[in-house]
Amino acid sequence: MNDFIPFNKPYLTGGELADIGDALSAGKLSGDGRFTGECSNLLEVSTGARKVLLTHSGTAALEMAALLADIKPGDEVIMPSYTFVSTATAFVLRGAIPIFCDVRDDTFNLNEHKLEELITEKTKAIIPVHYAGVSCEMNKILEVASQFNLKVIEDAAQGICAKYHGKPLGTIGNYGCFSFHETKNVISGEGGALLLRDQQDVERAEIIREKGTNRSRFFRGQVDKYTWVDVGSSYLPSEIIAAFLKSQLEKTEWITERRLDVWNTYYNELMCLEEKGLVKLPSVPESCAHNGHMFYLVLPSLQVRTKFIEIMKDAGISCVFHYQSLHSSPYGKNIGKSPYALPVTEMASDCLVRLPLWVGLDVHLDRVINKTIKTIYTLVL
Repeated sequence: MNDFIPFNKPYLTGGELADIGDALSAGKLSGDGRFTGECSNLLEVSTGARKVLLTHSGTAALEMAALLADIKPGDEVIMPSYTFVSTATAFVLRGAIPIFCDVRDDTFNLNEHKLEELITEKTKAIIPVHYAGVSCEMNKILEVASQFNLKVIEDAAQGICAKYHGKPLGTIGNYGCFSFHETKNVISGEGGALLLRDQQDVERAEIIREKGTNRSRFFRGQVDKYTWVDVGSSYLPSEIIAAFLKSQLEKTEWITERRLDVWNTYYNELMCLEEKGLVKLPSVPESCAHNGHMFYLVLPSLQVRTKFIEIMKDAGISCVFHYQSLHSSPYGKNIGKSPYALPVTEMASDCLVRLPLWVGLDVHLDRVINKTIKTIYTLVL
């Protein structure tokens, strides 16, 4: 068999070990040291966010956003059902009720036309998830949020270096959340960031991130001692994580370009399958500049997808499905609500399959594409 082609292969810039060594030599390994500050600055410059706070995961960033938005027991939060569980759990931890919305059939993003019918007197926030690094229709979402005085919290876990009408994802709503998990474009193994749009949120966000204390103000010399002043938790990453992340952030644009090269090759070479009506390829609206995070196919049925994954695996190529709908999950059925059927969500859960996509895949790309075309012809024609 040919060499196995994994679904994901973390990319190393070459500077990670040197920066980790510098962090070790400096003798400060807990959070908010030199590398944490440098990463925050890099993200603030690249996104234009008012303030960026590194976290130990994208989940942690979402949890901080839930606290900043003052989510309380009984509040309702609208989100797609087709998303990772962290989108929901960050708010369920505050006692909120997830209200599951269906997704669009072109981008698999939150269907902005379904929002208003989900809003009640208990609704507190909307959580758009930018699937595959392609933006939700944020203008409409912000319009609805403004009309009903709702917070907008962007789950931009997959969205670094992607834009909507020229605006970086994560900076459009009240709060934005990045992930640097090893499956993302820019990585630190685990890690994340909270992006703040409004200056008024900065001080409280620092307090929440520092276990509910005003420790950040103490280190800036603004108070002579620090103490417990608010609710919070330990959301800081270690300096080791930040040191790893720094060289990744310095090459974000280069990484994005390489991923887009792979994405565009997939799209151009596999268009023949969509033109024959055998599969559906990703859709990117004109308003969006995506980041090559993911390339997927939508197959005709769950049975075809299952067989496709098996055949590709036997050929040494790892292809994987994605989210299982939250509204049909055991806990989602218990805690969440949806007043109407979610047919697009259920179709995506059954039929979407992701192809390998990582920096360096170029040398294997012909093999993946040729096998994909041959397999689809075999299964669908």
